[in-house]
Amino acid sequence: MNYSSDKEAIDALKKKSDELLSEISKVVYGQDEIIRQVLISIFSQGHCLLIGVPGLAKTLLVNTFAKVLGLEYKRIQFTPDLMPSDIIGTEILDQSKEFKFIKGPIFANIILADEINRTPPKTQSALLEAMQEKSVTSAGRHFKLDQPFFVLATQNPIEQEGTYPLPEAQLDRFMFSLWLDYPSFNDELTVVKNTTSAFEIEPKTVINKSEILYYQNLIRKVPINDNVLKYAVTLAARTRPNTELALPVTNNYLKWGAGPRASQYLTLGAKTHAALNGRYSPDIDDVKAVAVSILRHRIIKNYKAEAENISVEDIISQLLK
Repeated sequence: MNYSSDKEAIDALKKKSDELLSEISKVVYGQDEIIRQVLISIFSQGHCLLIGVPGLAKTLLVNTFAKVLGLEYKRIQFTPDLMPSDIIGTEILDQSKEFKFIKGPIFANIILADEINRTPPKTQSALLEAMQEKSVTSAGRHFKLDQPFFVLATQNPIEQEGTYPLPEAQLDRFMFSLWLDYPSFNDELTVVKNTTSAFEIEPKTVINKSEILYYQNLIRKVPINDNVLKYAVTLAARTRPNTELALPVTNNYLKWGAGPRASQYLTLGAKTHAALNGRYSPDIDDVKAVAVSILRHRIIKNYKAEAENISVEDIISQLLK
């Protein structure tokens, strides 16, 4: 890709993201905002946690993303008996009596970690190194993962029996926590009409691996004004109770706030949000546009918030004011 300037490259990225949204929307109806947020996560080199009741096309969404991005895709169904070696891979003794490493499903570009909270912490933690370091270690040997690499994990918020909630350290590895809602009536009509007939659509590949890596690096070079950067860091700091920048709502309703990774993702997310909308530098509204999805899984309510039935989203909206 030979662009004469970064501005020209951002214009090309805007066009590409519009094409991606259009292509994915042909298969996944009524989830345009979720699709945009996943695109922001991908170009920011982040991972996504998708939370929603069964039947909201979470798996279809990830599958469709893999097709339009032209990336290798693997699905891991998390169950209580899943072992770390089922994800990373294992060593076997081959015919020549040499140990040979057989790669697990983690060695792909897009990983769908389906119902990630259905497996014990030991297996959940097998993803931690891969998500953070983009590498895995098995039997003392270090393996680099192919780039780009994204984990898109799903959770069912209803049935919590026999689940293992993700620890805060692992939740923090996800850039976004996205809540999928029920489709509108008209969208559901379209879904039912198309899925109960002979109608089929195969999404086409819009972008390739090298382009994705190029645009990920481009996002890092997007300039950001000091006042916007300061706003992003201040917003994260406001979530920390009994600290210098804490607001009354923070001290009243929060037990723990977001760490520095939230500030990093707020900044990166704002840059990507601006670029995907064809702007060359983010403003405070771009930070606000990604704030809820970045902060909702990083702040922990106290007993008072629980007693007064105040949601995490209510608290974030007050912080944004």
